[in-house]
Amino acid sequence: MYPIDFLWRAAHRHPERTAIFSPDGQLSYRVLADTVLRRAAALVALDPVPRSRVCVGAANTVDHLVAILAILAAGKVWVPLNPRNGDPELRRIVDFVEPSLVLADAGMAGRLAGIAPPLRLLSDLGADGGDPAAVVMGPRGRGGVPLEAAQAVKFTGGSTGFPKGVIQPLRAWNANIATQIHELGLTPADRYLVAAPITHGTSTYMLPLLGAGGALVFPESAKPAGLLDAAQAHGATLFFAPPTLILALVEEQRRAPRALPALRYLVYGGAPMRPEQIRDAQAVFGPVLCTSFGQTEAPQIITFLPPGEMHGERLASVGRPSLLTRVAIVDKSGNVLGAGEEGEIAVRGDLVMSGYLKAETETRKTLVDGWLRTGDAGVLDEHGFLFLRDRIRDVIITGGFNVYPGDVEVVLSAHPAVADCSVVGIPDAKWGEAVHAAVQLRPGMQVAADELIALVKRELGSVKTPKHIHVFQALPRSAVGKVLKPAVRESILSTWSAT
Repeated sequence: MYPIDFLWRAAHRHPERTAIFSPDGQLSYRVLADTVLRRAAALVALDPVPRSRVCVGAANTVDHLVAILAILAAGKVWVPLNPRNGDPELRRIVDFVEPSLVLADAGMAGRLAGIAPPLRLLSDLGADGGDPAAVVMGPRGRGGVPLEAAQAVKFTGGSTGFPKGVIQPLRAWNANIATQIHELGLTPADRYLVAAPITHGTSTYMLPLLGAGGALVFPESAKPAGLLDAAQAHGATLFFAPPTLILALVEEQRRAPRALPALRYLVYGGAPMRPEQIRDAQAVFGPVLCTSFGQTEAPQIITFLPPGEMHGERLASVGRPSLLTRVAIVDKSGNVLGAGEEGEIAVRGDLVMSGYLKAETETRKTLVDGWLRTGDAGVLDEHGFLFLRDRIRDVIITGGFNVYPGDVEVVLSAHPAVADCSVVGIPDAKWGEAVHAAVQLRPGMQVAADELIALVKRELGSVKTPKHIHVFQALPRSAVGKVLKPAVRESILSTWSAT
């Protein structure tokens, strides 16, 4: 069983059910499956190399979804290119992955012009061509690909010159599909609102919904008003969003309430929400808010907290381990700790990645004795509920997106006026965490904060751009000269809270 087989089976069982709602109309399962098969055949004709990597850069559209499904059906490896990344970072990812083909919508094609691999428009897959019998994982495909083989490579960083490309195997995608169908109780009656980017968490929900015979709803607008209008019009039963979007939806629903009687799950993830924010969302939307914990290295979902358990002290929890996944808290030596003891969160099961692309050393550090060492600290209580603590690694989660300080620091350090810098996350009511940068300037040199902000935005995109630049006469350092991030953070908090 391959991940794409969930689509073929649903199309066989529910050929005339609606699979896609979009501003351009509806697609039945029969039409969707036929379209995916034809485009997979066209993809094989364009790129006959077996198991090759294919990058896709596009906004949230039905064509984007169909291209991903076609890549899966063709037996190839999907590599998403996030339009929110800066152009240099996108190009670094393409160079690192060495894909045999890059697919893009019109906007992304212009940004990627001149890359080494062939660049084609998504619409090129719509042209007739190719032999459906050559589609390796089609409904009558020959298969033969081991489940440990890669299904996708998703990036958790990339601008330092050493990007971390997470290899998600076929088995991990199968585990995710089975897990979500089980945990969310998905049925053909479910309709999922495509609110967050397909390149991120939304992609993990697509095949579970299609596999259950449900429908995907593509809104006309990604603004809060457009999302709620689409949810009302199409009877959305669930969707995933980062906390920043949840908060914006709360305000919009207060401003102009929509009737959402079908909504069962409003899933937040990618960053924590404070208890008062959760209660606020519950007051507006009712008992539908829930959360999950996952990583690119173990994609959706490691743990899940359903709406019925989101109350009292458990508002601070991310739930209990999901169907096919084991979670433990371990000490520095890898020993499993007991309930209430704080340590590193470790995960094992089919959901876990097979490693990092071209990074054997980092893979060995992260996959230890069959366990994924997440780099996150946490506690399991006596009932098996997981509570996150401070992250062991320095990743900043802002608006549901991961920002790696080293990526931003490399760009800032390239400015001739910057002697050294340190990037940290600062608690923020809107973003969960905001990116702040502390810079130490070279003697006798000056630079405007706006200039540094513009530099990072141009190189990495708006998500990774510092919200504020703080100039330090000297960055705090250890006895061996290493910049002390906790001290940097404390210094910013002490001055920032006073302003």
